[in-house]
Amino acid sequence: MPRYIAFYKPYGVLSQFTGEKDQRTLAEFSLPEKVYAAGRLDKDSEGLLLLSDDGPFIKKLLDPENGHERVYWAEVEGVPDKSALAELAGGVVFKGYRSKPCLVSRITPQPDVVPRDPPVRFRKAIPTCWIELTLTEGKNRQVRRMTAAIGHPTLRLIRKRIGKLALADLAPGMWQDVQKRDIF
Repeated sequence: MPRYIAFYKPYGVLSQFTGEKDQRTLAEFSLPEKVYAAGRLDKDSEGLLLLSDDGPFIKKLLDPENGHERVYWAEVEGVPDKSALAELAGGVVFKGYRSKPCLVSRITPQPDVVPRDPPVRFRKAIPTCWIELTLTEGKNRQVRRMTAAIGHPTLRLIRKRIGKLALADLAPGMWQDVQKRDIF
């Protein structure tokens, strides 16, 4: 039977089992043997990471033609107004690429999220705001590049959902088995 694992990848951890000296990897979290990350979250991002030993499933999940939803919460510098959010939703250009349209909203009320270690930089004179983005594509550092393109750099990024599967109550560094039907 194939295994499907929902894992809350903490900040500062690579989405792989090996790394250079002093790099944190998935190897430190007692995950089952022979499962591999089905996709990536960069070291500076956190949240839901799927792992599996089902090769065809991983291939399907990573294939851009399948365009499944991914939901992210981004804490951004400043408070984007309606026009900035509309620009983001319509697709923005970064590195010569125009992102596909996406769903974007300010999270109201602002969420109470688990503190990050190390904490996000704090500037007394510059407020921050959490927004939710629902994408159907996954370019390298896409959310960070998109929010920077509208003048609101991402300070913290948490993936909350992949397909139908939500991060739910998992704490950073924790994992649980899930069913394939819970994902798509």
